[in-house]
Amino acid sequence: MENILGVEQIAAALGDSARWRIVELLAERPRSVGELAELTGLRQPQTTKHLQTLARAGLITVSPLGQRRIAAVEAEPLKAFAHRLRELVETVEANAGERDTLARYRAALDAESALADRHRWADGRPFTFERVLTAPPEVVWHYWVVPDLLESWWAPPSMTITDCVIEPQPGGRAILDYRDAEGRYRSAGQVHVASEPGHLTFDLSVFDAAGTVSFTGHYDLTLNGDPGGTRLRLDLTITDTTVDAAAFIAGIETGWGRVLDQLAHIVNTSQNATKSLRAQRK
Repeated sequence: MENILGVEQIAAALGDSARWRIVELLAERPRSVGELAELTGLRQPQTTKHLQTLARAGLITVSPLGQRRIAAVEAEPLKAFAHRLRELVETVEANAGERDTLARYRAALDAESALADRHRWADGRPFTFERVLTAPPEVVWHYWVVPDLLESWWAPPSMTITDCVIEPQPGGRAILDYRDAEGRYRSAGQVHVASEPGHLTFDLSVFDAAGTVSFTGHYDLTLNGDPGGTRLRLDLTITDTTVDAAAFIAGIETGWGRVLDQLAHIVNTSQNATKSLRAQRK
């Protein structure tokens, strides 16, 4: 915590253009307060205040030398600051995919908003998603119909799930209710076909903040055996589209892609752990 606070204090001290210029001048060599005032065009009292701020941040030292006061830069705090900036840049670069996802969503939102000129404008729009998971269909099926397992993947990681269920029987409930600091997001519908462990169809209507249906998705999930485990295919068709549904429609491709990636990661990790445990027991 001390290091973090120190870096924040350094950033605050360097955030002023006059203080940044003083540090640049001191990087060349130690200088007197009077010389710094002359080179920066500041009055000496102003220069002294800036030097005091830099000294509190540990960036410089000011020492008497005869009748003069000489300021000198300290390299170590700057090295620590540079190191933290490099870490920050590395984090930004490592998560470039998140910003790419946002950019794609913005582009999709612009495109969908241009089309959303009337109700039912996106009715009949199809989407298809496929994944291969390293678990047999009966295991993958449980991740769709067991509430705790369904909750582990069926929402963005930043969200808090408040209700999450797909009841595997005709007429069963299909509900996804989650929230974040900005609001609540609710979808609800009904199961039509539940044939364990390979076929599940259900409707899910997405509600806006006022409780009005923005659009309804008709989902057809098939789980087929595959040499790698299970080939999952999810077909989605849109109906009941309102004009205000553009933001939701724009996010379908990215949103379902991400949660199915989460499902694949969780299932595959679980299978690898199971295999490892069995090998240890042998």
